[in-house]
Amino acid sequence: MTWTVIHIIAYAISGAFVALQAKYSFIGIFVLGLTTSYGGSIIRNIVLDILVSNIWERQTLLVVLVTLTTILFVKRSWIHHWNRLGYFFDSIDLVSFGIQGGLLAQSLIM
Repeated sequence: MTWTVIHIIAYAISGAFVALQAKYSFIGIFVLGLTTSYGGSIIRNIVLDILVSNIWERQTLLVVLVTLTTILFVKRSWIHHWNRLGYFFDSIDLVSFGIQGGLLAQSLIM
């Protein structure tokens, strides 16, 4: 559960920073953040053969919405730091995906 939340938040932050860089409105930031976070999680669950319904929990959605609301208050002048932040959050995505895959493989062996 913890890795799923980390994975969803990292994808939401990545999508929100792309929307900020493209100078979208706050609605565009929410749409792109939610689309990337839940779209990436759905693809991850399909690849790992996990139930897709596991990502639609209240706590997960609340954490993503709070994260996206916090990103709205980021100053637009800070967006030039996107490259470093983008690499950071994309690496978190990859690491959480790898850890979840390893945990799933371990559970199938035992």
